[in-house]
Amino acid sequence: MSLGPKAVSSRSQVTWCVSVAACVGLFVAVGCGAPPAPESDAPEGAAQEVSGSFDTATPDRPHLVDALSMPAEPTLSVDSFTSASECAECHPRHYAEWSTAMHAYATVDPVWRALVGVRQADFNGERDKFCVQCHTAIGTRGGEVTANFSFDDFSPIALEGVTCEACHKISSIERPFTGGHVLDESGPIRGPIRDPVETFFHESEYSELFDSSELCASCHDVFEQHGLNLERPYAEWLESPAAREGRNCQSCHMPTYTGQAAVLDGVPERDNLHSHRFIGVDLPLSPTFIEDPEVFEEVRREVKALLASAGEIELSAADTVQVGETLNVNATVRNLIDAHNLPTGATFNRQVWIALTATDAAGTVLFQTGHLDANGDLRTWGSDEPDSDEHLTTFQSGFTDADGNRTPFPWKAVENNSNSIAPLEERTTTFPVPTTGAVGPITIDAKLRFRQAPPFVARALGLEAAVPRIEIHEIGEAELIVAVE
Repeated sequence: MSLGPKAVSSRSQVTWCVSVAACVGLFVAVGCGAPPAPESDAPEGAAQEVSGSFDTATPDRPHLVDALSMPAEPTLSVDSFTSASECAECHPRHYAEWSTAMHAYATVDPVWRALVGVRQADFNGERDKFCVQCHTAIGTRGGEVTANFSFDDFSPIALEGVTCEACHKISSIERPFTGGHVLDESGPIRGPIRDPVETFFHESEYSELFDSSELCASCHDVFEQHGLNLERPYAEWLESPAAREGRNCQSCHMPTYTGQAAVLDGVPERDNLHSHRFIGVDLPLSPTFIEDPEVFEEVRREVKALLASAGEIELSAADTVQVGETLNVNATVRNLIDAHNLPTGATFNRQVWIALTATDAAGTVLFQTGHLDANGDLRTWGSDEPDSDEHLTTFQSGFTDADGNRTPFPWKAVENNSNSIAPLEERTTTFPVPTTGAVGPITIDAKLRFRQAPPFVARALGLEAAVPRIEIHEIGEAELIVAVE
């Protein structure tokens, strides 16, 4: 995969780190921060935390486990948790928002399930807990995830994925990555309201965790089981202007509104309630997840608005060019996000690129890059025309295996080469436009585009039907006209 200039090669120094967001990240869920440091990708102190926190396999215990997020034996009872549908009786708005969110989509996404299946086959079930430890922390810690498990055998609460109590029964964070949260099955419902109203339905308690980015970090920063750093939005956020100014992940992804936390007598109206739609950059690829087309369009508009605020592209070049000379066009991409990189999270799967076309007055295309092949793929690895776009400029990351070959699977990778742009920083690429035979003026059109997944991976997983739903979004657009002499 062409990474463009300034690619950063990241090799994790952490031993046996584990996480689940990696598997979902191949297709689903932009995140937070500064570019990864080549020498260490882990959050400060991560190596010390991981050492002793994760268990490796032994001859009498072949399944890689972790005492917290992937226990060998159940550490909680699935029956201790309440279904989101019951929460809906008092919290209808929160439930309606959550039911359209990627958290509710966590275990039903067909693309993610297909990836889990590939991992199961590759390891013959020995590492089956990795891709579910955050997608259904309740099910994993409750003993429902066994070697070569089937989703058909999951209980309803396990299939709810990141359901209400999967977050609101978190009591502490043991490590800010890789399923590092502690679930208190018998504890109160915790949240960010400092003076919760007591009801007979459940005990309520304020927790400062819900005002912190660390809560999100426990699943959204990701290490593979062999230690490769896969996703680092929290690590990026720690180094960002947003963190220095005291703004957390929730500031953007859970905007506030005025209303009642619960539709019960005696519950006051508050002006700091948080949306539970958790808007990010992904849309569900399953047509049955959000069946109401109006609701889907509402979610889609929110995703597009978030992406439109994420970055911009600007063009510059000489005012005129002599016919036959090369016109050097500078395209500058700026990350307008002050909290994390553009893109972030599963940057190995999310595609951000420059699509640039130079056309003369006669309609002749003089130069083009970032255009798609007949299958809708960028002309890079995975395309029918691999590496045929020599000027392709992307801002993402890519995996390579021990033999130096590219791979879409994190468990087969030894490197994750990142080219994402740090918060509020910019990257300039120069494109050489030939002008032989050009009829002036020359119009250069450039778009900064985003796509949550490459179509070729969906097709490789046997999910051709999902490809038309992988939408290309315009983050920014610019146009420049150059006279020809």
